[in-house]
Amino acid sequence: MLLKQFAGNNRNQIDEKIEPVVSLYDLSLAELTEFCAELGERPFRARQLYAWLYGKGINDFTLMTDVPASAREKLMSVSCTDGMTLLEARSSKDRQTTKYLFETDDGNCIETVFMKYKERNSICISTQAGCRMGCRFCASGSFGLTRNLTPSEMALQVILAEREIGVKTKNIVLMGIGEPLDNYENVKKFIENITDDHGRDLSKRAITLSTCGLVPGIKRLAEELPQVNLAVSLHAPNDKLRMNIIPVTKKYGVKDIIEATGKHFAATHRRSTFEYALIEGFNDRKEHAAELASLLHGMNCIVNLIPLNGAEQAGEVSVFRGSSAETAERFREELGRRHIPSTVRRSLGADIEAACGQLRLRKSLQQSK
Repeated sequence: MLLKQFAGNNRNQIDEKIEPVVSLYDLSLAELTEFCAELGERPFRARQLYAWLYGKGINDFTLMTDVPASAREKLMSVSCTDGMTLLEARSSKDRQTTKYLFETDDGNCIETVFMKYKERNSICISTQAGCRMGCRFCASGSFGLTRNLTPSEMALQVILAEREIGVKTKNIVLMGIGEPLDNYENVKKFIENITDDHGRDLSKRAITLSTCGLVPGIKRLAEELPQVNLAVSLHAPNDKLRMNIIPVTKKYGVKDIIEATGKHFAATHRRSTFEYALIEGFNDRKEHAAELASLLHGMNCIVNLIPLNGAEQAGEVSVFRGSSAETAERFREELGRRHIPSTVRRSLGADIEAACGQLRLRKSLQQSK
């Protein structure tokens, strides 16, 4: 049953017949156990495979030395552990940031960013090929949404990037291309798989999910994945301003988002982060800081101030410009005077097009010429 259920677009040509191929990274441990049983293997075989796939980050069957050759042959005939090709890697001059451009088996390009901090390493992954949120300052959704990424495609971003950089990450951020809550089921499964204690055993507290404010998804996240950290891309203190840059505000207003975020904290006791991209002359004045502080008053949260990176939009330079470092510091001080904790995000990888979606957009524009 699982062989038919999980055989999607991947196909393996065998003796001129099309045979379905299951990606093992798409399976939970329970599903992998059932899958192994269908192949005549005992339950412990699934735990062995999970340890290789997630714990050791090995997706080559030939390297799984404690799995008998006969079992590996059966697995290779009906399943796969790949589906992603590295097209390009760019490292910043200070070697703190490396950005990867991957291509999926069906030709979609996505981005993954490895960030090295003094206290930890983090990896930022994509959850969709493209995005349909249409945020005007973001390059990620310039060509709209192509499709959702599968759990395996999310896992492979982590596995392959770590293999390239040679170290494991302690934190995973779902803040790359796409809106994670617009691909909720696949995102949930990826998180559950990579945090399973039989595999990677990563704490859910080490995962942060960023959303532009899909209220139903925020509520589900609180109920089903309460240990996962929530980051909300707010970027404006009121609906009138926010609708100019984030169209989904028409459906989920600022107050709705704040209410849902407050309920998330009440259910999870996990402090939320509000992402706020500072755009010159648009949302970075003293009155904006005062309004934001009033909006967040009494919440257990922190504001992450982000001087906006310039982003190409369909081949043209964005009309939005990031605020200066001096403006960002004044905004932070104004929030502080009103008892709202905030920090100005340190810019990483500015020299390698580290703004989300830029490498993908450049490749798409090159292909269209």
